[in-house]
Amino acid sequence: MARLTLKELHEAAIGVGIEFDPRGKEFITAELARRKKDFEKISDSKKKALFDQETLWNPYIDTRLLNGDERTEIKKVIVGVDMEAPEVLLTDRLNEKGAGIDCVIAHHPEGRAYANFYEVMDMQAEILRSHGVPITQAEGALGKRIREVGRSVAPVNHTRAVDHAKLLGIPMCCMHTVADNQVDNFLAKLVEEKKPYNVGDILDMLNEIPEFQMASANNSKPVLFNGSEKNRCGKIYFHMTGGTSGSEEEMEQLANAGIGTLVVMHIPDKHRERCEKSYINIVCAGHMGSDSVGLNLLFSRIMAATKKEFDIVATAGYYYVKR
Repeated sequence: MARLTLKELHEAAIGVGIEFDPRGKEFITAELARRKKDFEKISDSKKKALFDQETLWNPYIDTRLLNGDERTEIKKVIVGVDMEAPEVLLTDRLNEKGAGIDCVIAHHPEGRAYANFYEVMDMQAEILRSHGVPITQAEGALGKRIREVGRSVAPVNHTRAVDHAKLLGIPMCCMHTVADNQVDNFLAKLVEEKKPYNVGDILDMLNEIPEFQMASANNSKPVLFNGSEKNRCGKIYFHMTGGTSGSEEEMEQLANAGIGTLVVMHIPDKHRERCEKSYINIVCAGHMGSDSVGLNLLFSRIMAATKKEFDIVATAGYYYVKR
């Protein structure tokens, strides 16, 4: 039986990410076409040589192959929410004991995927627009936040974990927004199906999901950050994808667009305070549980798309559930 290659794994992840992107395939196709047009306009050969040409077909700068021969066959992977230098060393130690792990998969971006991961935050503007926020307001507020995140990432030692993988000869990749798109879509569909009336119903809904139950066993359960369980939900907005938290100014924009409840993986306190002033309920589903749902759906859909399976070793905050 033919095995999945590292290249096929990466390309399938991008394909599944696009399929479940909240902006829709048509929007992404148009964006990639604009990017290609801009690339073709570059006349300076040096600038053209430095252009990241993978971005002409991969819309997710935070989802990359980081190390390894693309032809490597994948039979078993080790996956974690954060796979950094210690986890790469763990993989090597496990392989010394006969684990037979072929690839490290990090959810959060590493290496060159982390250096400018904030560029994927642009997608939040279109998501906000689709929920009734004028695009000029969404882009204006988000632009400042993207620059802020860019400054915070600039001094980080991006390549440390990937350098470990290279020295140890371990293939490595990261799958961030492509997985976050899955949980965003999953929870939005679940709300359509369950039709929660009040905020407590959302918490009950989340607590029925295996990954959130597993996170709860480690004292990381879904919690209410603002509002009351008895409050009616109103219009629900999911913030599960798009790199990281957006602008605090978005909270007023969402309130003006009629949003009553925000469901997030995590949220900065300044954003929470803005929600409090605008009377927006906040349900924090939890970071590890949310990321695990997204990864589990992603892997299931990769296997379905390629008709090839691989074994998964879960670690570093990732709760594996076969979906």
